[in-house]
Amino acid sequence: MAERGVARLRVEASLGRRHRREALFRIFGVAATLVGISFLLIFFGTIGRQGASAFVQTFIELDIEFAEEVLAPDGELDLQYADFDSLVRTALRKHFPDVTARNDLRALYRLVSVGAGYRIKDAIEADQTLLGKTVTLSVPAAANVDMVQKGNIDRNVPEDQRPMSDRQIAWVDRLVANGTLKTRFNTALFTNGDSREPELAGVRGALMGSFYMLVITVLLAFPIGAAAAVYLEEFAPRNRWSDLIEVNINNLAAVPSIVFGLLGLAVFINWMAIPRSAPIVGGLVLSLLTLPVIIIAARAAIKAVPPSIREAALGVGASRMQVVGHHVLPLALPGMLTGTIIGMSRALGESAPLLMIGMVAFVVDVPSGVFDPATALPVQIYLWADSPERAFTERTSAAIIVLLGFLLLMNLAAVIMRLRVERRW
Repeated sequence: MAERGVARLRVEASLGRRHRREALFRIFGVAATLVGISFLLIFFGTIGRQGASAFVQTFIELDIEFAEEVLAPDGELDLQYADFDSLVRTALRKHFPDVTARNDLRALYRLVSVGAGYRIKDAIEADQTLLGKTVTLSVPAAANVDMVQKGNIDRNVPEDQRPMSDRQIAWVDRLVANGTLKTRFNTALFTNGDSREPELAGVRGALMGSFYMLVITVLLAFPIGAAAAVYLEEFAPRNRWSDLIEVNINNLAAVPSIVFGLLGLAVFINWMAIPRSAPIVGGLVLSLLTLPVIIIAARAAIKAVPPSIREAALGVGASRMQVVGHHVLPLALPGMLTGTIIGMSRALGESAPLLMIGMVAFVVDVPSGVFDPATALPVQIYLWADSPERAFTERTSAAIIVLLGFLLLMNLAAVIMRLRVERRW
């Protein structure tokens, strides 16, 4: 009896230690989860705080006189050589008749974006009856004016330490008091390509470049990866060659992405002479990058199909091809789509291989096809982050928000497709 009592005490003591260790392990798990969530919230909070202001833009409302002597000096409308900027400067001087010195006028004109003249040109192209009339139009303010309005330029620092003089800030305050300076949703962020001027820069060119590349990547990587996975898992003989192929596929999944960029530069550009910095090259490189991931995930999904389904199909007389096409693939397709989602997510965020094939170039025009020069969202973020202007900082965060939104929409579409084809056994 004494021995039983001692054994019982030992068991109870060990149970107490086990329970304490389990509780401690749970505490560590909860703490690790909270730390991860905290860093995630800090990340999204920082990006959101810095990038939210980029979705609004400052505009100046000016009474533009479409003077015939400027736009039609010979009696005919001349949109190619007309001095639209002079119309903007004339309208701006009406708000500041006391500004007459040449240096002061130059400082005054810098309140308006260099793209204001294009607004005038677009307006007269859309409606030529404006010739000879005076119309109130909203033109984009300069980036520094926008930064002052958003509080990103500190007025309290010495004048020689900020990009705007005291007089320019006073002019901005006068425009605000007159109701001439207004902020509204920044449509240029989604309709314009890249620009040297922050107030005119947009992500549409990079967004279309990423879209074209992902379309090419999906069209190439998914069918090739799925076919390779089916062959290796269902038809390939188990020998030394198949083992070598499997090892190399697993190794390729861990190869740095810049190596694929070097491969694309050597093969697709130098050897095949495909246009540099075109989405077709980016799509081919990203296809090579994502193929190992898709193949590995697709093989895992095929392995997860119960062997009883294959045996039942073979037992009723189905051929090997019929078993794979009618039974294995439909059940493995959701898992294969999951691997494709992972591969596309990696491809969307890659910038190193795109830098190697020239997609880091400054591209203003929005690409209209897969052979036009383009850039991608990660590369656009890299370019803006390297710009010294303060206004590009918020553009960088806004581009990150657009990239995350684009990734979320892509994953949502893939999940919906997965749910539609998912089958239960």
